[in-house]
Amino acid sequence: MDEKLRKDELVRTIKFTPPLWKQRYQFVKELVSKHQPKKVADLGCADCKLLWKLKFLNCIEMLVGLDISEDVMKEKMHMLYPLPGDYLQPSERPLTVILYQGSVAQKDPCMLGFDMVTCIELIEHLEAKELEKFPEVVFGFMSPAMIVISTPNSEFNPLLPTVTLFRHPDHKFEWNREQFQNWAFDVATRYDYTVEFTGLGAPPPEKDDVGFCTQIGLFVRKNLKNGEPETAEKYKEHVYKTIFKAVYPSLKDEKYLQAAVVNEVVRTSQIIARRLLDNRKPKYKKVCDSVETDCPFLTTCFLKDVEDPSLTKADNPHIESFISGQTVYVPLAKIFSVPKVKQLCGTFETLNKLITGKVALSNDGSALLIDIEYENEELENEQLLPASK
Repeated sequence: MDEKLRKDELVRTIKFTPPLWKQRYQFVKELVSKHQPKKVADLGCADCKLLWKLKFLNCIEMLVGLDISEDVMKEKMHMLYPLPGDYLQPSERPLTVILYQGSVAQKDPCMLGFDMVTCIELIEHLEAKELEKFPEVVFGFMSPAMIVISTPNSEFNPLLPTVTLFRHPDHKFEWNREQFQNWAFDVATRYDYTVEFTGLGAPPPEKDDVGFCTQIGLFVRKNLKNGEPETAEKYKEHVYKTIFKAVYPSLKDEKYLQAAVVNEVVRTSQIIARRLLDNRKPKYKKVCDSVETDCPFLTTCFLKDVEDPSLTKADNPHIESFISGQTVYVPLAKIFSVPKVKQLCGTFETLNKLITGKVALSNDGSALLIDIEYENEELENEQLLPASK
């Protein structure tokens, strides 16, 4: 009786923080951060939560989800759309996210060429015939550089309060550690992979002999030569159905790059113009107070005396900003010297190409023009006001 009570008490205390599903996704996320794959496919993606987490990692350029249930993907796929911020500040890397409806027991050339394939809590949902075909499709046909497979460890089940036979009614089987490792070693040997084992969800200290709640196999392909062209030639027929596709805005796309460059160029030139004007106003007023003249328009006359040296200091005099009449001239060479502009454009020629026709330039195309009519009117009004006594 005491032993039964002790076991019941132990069962009630089994709780994972954070929840085990979050730990599994975090495990994959850290693995991706470490190995930096560009193309990642999640088989059995279901509610798309793992895909959503992975889309924020800058190394990934292609993210694909595959699941047998079209309805589940359609219910959650909205989270994979680009956000307004993605358009306001496009990433430097391209990113395409695609969802396919189909079975992991079928071969489709759209799943070729991936660096990493994840199968998180998937294989236990497969029927015997599907499980039999799974290694040939994933290891033999897809043949990614790395495969991550997680599955429940049945040895842990007695510690879980609600488990009788399997953890989920859709599970067709649940392996113990020996069964999973035997299967994994056999598959790895057959398809020329290495495999290592780990897990998540540690048991209580007094029950550490049961192993992790979730067991994980990490498979790495020994031969890293890419055999994709030959395989793709053999399998041309597409059997998966495309459910969703989103191409994220990227600076690799010229239209987004142009918008980013124009915005940065305009912002930079306006900052330079404002600093130039703000620095000139007190000096302009001081000069006017000491000069006897009926002309309130001294902007151009005293330009060289009122410019801020910190804004115009340069080895090359051609990149000095200056004011003429109601226009500030900001040389493109000065704008290109700004680190962010240079990073976006790469070359001065690219800068010229991207902003031509999008901003006002001088006749020779060497400077960007900022109209300061409003600022000049403000300056003139200040000068014409009677001095306070």
